[in-house]
Amino acid sequence: MVFIDDMGWADLSSFGNVDAETPNIDRLASEGLLFEQFYVNSPICSPSRVALSTGTYPQRWNITSFLERRESNANRGMANWLNLEAPMLARDLQTAGYATGHFGKWHMGGQRDVNDAPPIAAYGFDASLTNFEGMGPKLLPLTKDETGEVGRIWEDAEILGGPVTWMQRSTITSGFIDSALAFIETATEAEQPFYVNVWPDDVHSPFWPPYEDYGLAKEAGKRGLYLAVLEAMDQQFGQLFDYVRSNEQLRDNTLIVFCSDNGPELGAGQAGPLRGYKTHLYEGGIRSPLIVWGPGFLDPAAVGTRNRESVFSAIDLKPSLLDFTGVSARGDITDGEDLLATLLGKRTASRSAPIFWSRPPDRKNYYGIDNLPDLAMRQDQWKLLCDYDGGRPELYNLETDVGEEHDLASERPEVVEDMVQEVVEWYASMPVLSED
Repeated sequence: MVFIDDMGWADLSSFGNVDAETPNIDRLASEGLLFEQFYVNSPICSPSRVALSTGTYPQRWNITSFLERRESNANRGMANWLNLEAPMLARDLQTAGYATGHFGKWHMGGQRDVNDAPPIAAYGFDASLTNFEGMGPKLLPLTKDETGEVGRIWEDAEILGGPVTWMQRSTITSGFIDSALAFIETATEAEQPFYVNVWPDDVHSPFWPPYEDYGLAKEAGKRGLYLAVLEAMDQQFGQLFDYVRSNEQLRDNTLIVFCSDNGPELGAGQAGPLRGYKTHLYEGGIRSPLIVWGPGFLDPAAVGTRNRESVFSAIDLKPSLLDFTGVSARGDITDGEDLLATLLGKRTASRSAPIFWSRPPDRKNYYGIDNLPDLAMRQDQWKLLCDYDGGRPELYNLETDVGEEHDLASERPEVVEDMVQEVVEWYASMPVLSED
């Protein structure tokens, strides 16, 4: 499970980026199946990661924006970490005999001054290596500018546990990949099935491309630095993809799922024709490129193709992957649907239930846009946005208006009325953080 940080829908060259090349990820797409209407379940990092990990809406666990300091979390009505009772995909697989490892950003508890969060192992992982937003062993970033000056980022994260290894930010993705490969090799030698998260810091700001590229990229501004980081990340992922591809024991018995946690930062990544950015409920904030690779499992007729019609989201990955592995879910809390046949290119079915979103509570005004909508919903071709009380509805037909340019709310009041009722009732059904 590869989960990139802050990469836009159009940032891969296979998705239309003409300013940078991502050949290793593009090859993964050409040998796999690419999805154009896949969504994450939040436009910001922590809740998006919760949804992917649990198959549930992150609102169920009071994680609706990025986890920060205790005071900030409390002010936004949020928990300090993901409840240990959350139905983790990793825990289900671990119970069934899988070796489970997490390598990279966590950000579901253990950050800033929250130093008593549960360890990553408590969520069903046998091994972990994280960054400055998780408990336990970690890689922390060094920086090196065009003058050769070396610095440190997030030095205070050492209070969140160790051991700590300092590594150049420009190559830190390879550090997580190296640890993941060692874990995979151990599991393979033991003939044990494995589930591995590789969740890099890339391509999140601050942008620190390789030292030799820094000066030239800096001259091109924020976008130039971002593109240099994107290309460096792609190079580092080539090692992981080539390892699986070239290993006869793994090639036809491994599934790689690749996507991003939310839309791009303004001025850095891009979402192509999609409106909005990270933290927005418009398509640019919540639609993610999705690549599924698995020569031994994909329908041969689907290999190298683009699925432009199936609509589903990150909460659907957990039940689909449990079906793929033949493992039963523990507990009965789920919001996802089993779409394994769609993931493997054997069908083009979409999710049957609507997809719902709420904006981060601290992002009513962001990136120069005031009074952003609070809620959103996707059902069939329709996309609705409105406020918590159902006011100020916007309605778009995404089959004909992917850029959300033509508001049809006044023309289709019957559609608006039904969807407003559904999304408002959904949000009201989510729990409220207790005073305790």
